[in-house]
Amino acid sequence: MEGINKTSKIQFFFCPFSTHPEVQMVIFVAFLVMYLTSLSGNATIAVIVQVNHSLHTPMYFFLANLAVLEIFYTSSIAPLALANLLSMGKTSVSITGCGTQMFFFVFLGGADCVLLAVMAYDRFIAICYPLRYTLIMSWPLCVELVAGSLVLGFLLSLPLTILIFHLPFCNNNEIYHFYCDMPAVMHLACADTHVHETALCIISFIVLSIPLSLISISYIFIVAAILRTQSAEGRHRAFSTCSSHIIVVLLQYGCSSFIYLSPSSRYSPEMGRVVSVVYTFITPILNPLIYSMRNKELKDALRNTLRKF
Repeated sequence: MEGINKTSKIQFFFCPFSTHPEVQMVIFVAFLVMYLTSLSGNATIAVIVQVNHSLHTPMYFFLANLAVLEIFYTSSIAPLALANLLSMGKTSVSITGCGTQMFFFVFLGGADCVLLAVMAYDRFIAICYPLRYTLIMSWPLCVELVAGSLVLGFLLSLPLTILIFHLPFCNNNEIYHFYCDMPAVMHLACADTHVHETALCIISFIVLSIPLSLISISYIFIVAAILRTQSAEGRHRAFSTCSSHIIVVLLQYGCSSFIYLSPSSRYSPEMGRVVSVVYTFITPILNPLIYSMRNKELKDALRNTLRKF
């Protein structure tokens, strides 16, 4: 009981990137710019899809939901990270606050990965079964797929977060990271974490490997269908649409797999923190840029909306 009471009173601190205030300030400005760019870019996509009736199709419905997910996903990390950078690592977070951040990060990140697989399925149906596309990808099914992504993210996040925060935490309360990431928090526990690492590995496999396998299978059929297309314009349009999605998938899954699917014995706190910057700050910026630059319909809708103002 004394151990539980001690753990419940713990305040975690985040290890600063540098001991020099000037370096911390440069990193703060970089993080702030990336965060605001991500918010504005993803919010723009969500609004453009909502106000343009020509974009009320399943593909853009999923894209708008991905943009909204990215906003909440980044916002679960950025404010605390920015406060910590300004305070030189003196901003504390309670064990409850740390658990809450971890829950939303895993929940939204998991839903994000599943939604990318849903988007690959949507492209598979559109390219391989174009005549049956509107029949198969009905609006009720689209809503169910998005809701299913959120439910799956929630169901995977809640038990993992509860399991990790049932660990006892002792004297060391400095997290070598800029948010409450799972490997970094488990590293502070003063108990055997073998079961917890196994649970993290299983859930990471479900969230990353299974959707990535489905995406890969979808694109094998998609590429085969595109190569059979007689029209050069049709091939170019299909490749352009799909390449945007593939770039986002490689960034998201590549960085996440490096952190969560690597053996715990090979986990490097320094490398983990650097790679995490990619999928928490950089990828949410690139998503709207990649989709908008490589998608003519989205660019035209953006121009038309701006002309109205």
